[in-house]
Amino acid sequence: MKSTIKINLNEIKKIHMIGIGGISMSGIAVMLKNSGYLVTGSDSNNGDMIEMLKSEGIPVIIGHDMDNTAKADLIIYTAAVKQSDPELVYAHSLNIPVIERAPFIGELLKNYQKTICISGMHGKTTTTSMIASAFMGLEKAPTVLVGSKLKELGNVNYLIGSNEYFILEACEYVDSFLNFPPQTAIILNIEEEHLDYFKDITQIENSFASFIKMLPVNGNLVINHDDENCNNVLSKVSDFILEKNIFVYNYSLKDNNASLYANNLEINSLGCYSFDVYINNVFAKHISLSTPGKHNVYNTLATIGSIIANDLNIDNAIPNIEAFTGASRRFEYKKTIGENVDVYDDYAHHPTEVKVTLESAKNKTKNRIISVFQPHTYTRTKALLDDFVEAFLDSDITIVTDIYAARELDDGSINSEMMVDKLVENGATATYVSSFEAISKIILDIIEPGDIVLTIGAGTITKLSDLL
Repeated sequence: MKSTIKINLNEIKKIHMIGIGGISMSGIAVMLKNSGYLVTGSDSNNGDMIEMLKSEGIPVIIGHDMDNTAKADLIIYTAAVKQSDPELVYAHSLNIPVIERAPFIGELLKNYQKTICISGMHGKTTTTSMIASAFMGLEKAPTVLVGSKLKELGNVNYLIGSNEYFILEACEYVDSFLNFPPQTAIILNIEEEHLDYFKDITQIENSFASFIKMLPVNGNLVINHDDENCNNVLSKVSDFILEKNIFVYNYSLKDNNASLYANNLEINSLGCYSFDVYINNVFAKHISLSTPGKHNVYNTLATIGSIIANDLNIDNAIPNIEAFTGASRRFEYKKTIGENVDVYDDYAHHPTEVKVTLESAKNKTKNRIISVFQPHTYTRTKALLDDFVEAFLDSDITIVTDIYAARELDDGSINSEMMVDKLVENGATATYVSSFEAISKIILDIIEPGDIVLTIGAGTITKLSDLL
């Protein structure tokens, strides 16, 4: 059973973190060390975040670290760690307080005056990163914790700033975001996702309604006006919004009556948009983005919403917004191979994200798009199989490799070959290949000048570009 303990960080000196190599856990670890705590950690796997932690002077054991467990005043563990984990069991036997990552972040947030929590099924990392960059331009010295490395943060996923603003990527999986009380809540989009946890869209909408209801009196809500499910959630919390005097900032590319409205969109040869921003029907700024895709127009409106919701002037933030080039693994350029064939890598693991990624690629080339997809989790692949097939119909050639299991076990009811069969039935050029080495040889054999190669998925597919 997960711990719900309340902790007093003033009474704690030594913290041991189980699963420290995760993108969020590693950032928390450095933040804690820089705040004066003695931090140690363990993880089941090595990786670049482990090397970063060691370079910061944080000892990490690959495997189980019973010695540092016994010496700790507090144990923090990631959600992937099972309650049967030997370190957790040992900590319980010694009556050492343990707390899961998400509730611990909730405790951290209490030390900050203004919390900006970014939620939604897609775009959280990019928008959190863009907001962080914007607030840095405003010289607000925010503290930031985001789900990907960011060039603007020194190629790490955290920033240690003042105790005024904490900008946090708030993930909805297993209702983690319900541990993060926001002063400004941002909801980018809502749709069926994480169906290994949520039963249906109604349960998902109810969770987002609960997230909104964590706002304090006079809190801020920035929400996508063009998303039907977002509007459904708004209707569910209408009484709460009135009762608590919540300030709502909706944004749109379709309705000029929204609080923030983007108009006169133009796209350049790199797939990046420029557009006019209207605030309450009054022209505010013309913006030219350096990140491709129409979804980044939405992300920009959410970013501007977070700025005006906190009574800040957007002028000094615009240069940072325009210069922002995206987070790691979000349509990230990797290399050029062959004759002018660019390779991009993207974290997309939901059909909506796949469609957006392919749209961004099509805006960059008139030639072919060769997609290599690693489905992420069996439950998502099975539940959204038809949607994945529809999304990949926009790809000229699709190679599907084995499903990345992540936290799940294979029950034999779904596999990548089934996705390929459906793609072929729908007229697509698609094939299943298990080995990354074999995939790389196929790609090098079939590429033509001007093609784009996309590696897509939230698992290990990002490593494929090293073989090309």
